[in-house]
Amino acid sequence: MTILTDKEIFDAIRERRGKSLSQADVDAINAVLYPAGGRVVSKNGLDLIKSFEGLSLKAYPDPGTGGEPITIGYGHTGGIKLGTIWTQAQADSALADDVSRFADGVAGLIGSAPTTQNQFNAMVSLAYNIGTGNFGNSTLLRLHKAKDYAGAADQFAKWTRANGRVMAGLIRRRAAEAKMYRGQA
Repeated sequence: MTILTDKEIFDAIRERRGKSLSQADVDAINAVLYPAGGRVVSKNGLDLIKSFEGLSLKAYPDPGTGGEPITIGYGHTGGIKLGTIWTQAQADSALADDVSRFADGVAGLIGSAPTTQNQFNAMVSLAYNIGTGNFGNSTLLRLHKAKDYAGAADQFAKWTRANGRVMAGLIRRRAAEAKMYRGQA
């Protein structure tokens, strides 16, 4: 399967139309391509998640807690025990399943709220890290649904703690997610 970047898709559409696409055009195309409940994370969003989750084929304790949840692959948890070793194929498969599950969860939570691909990518990355329950109860989601996109983008910076401690990696991740949400990545 070939995964096209958003830019490649929109460049092909621009070529056929013979003119530049406005943000309204892009949002309309996204609404058709990715209806609520069926949206997918683009390659840019997947790359963001992978860059912060990293890859480990050997299970390790959560960096925030020093224990549970035990993690493997690209941040995969659930039923993993220390000492577990995976192949690259297992890690890739788990990532695809996990991202799809979080994308479905975020799509369901945002419902019909207008959402660009970059906003969706950023919110899925956040939910992948904090869980859909926390995301569903977040001020970020509430502000996004109210179309307060600047306020929602500012909320990413509120999610930088693990086990009560501010984590440098989470500060970097939230800045990258906010940048993507704002359409600057």
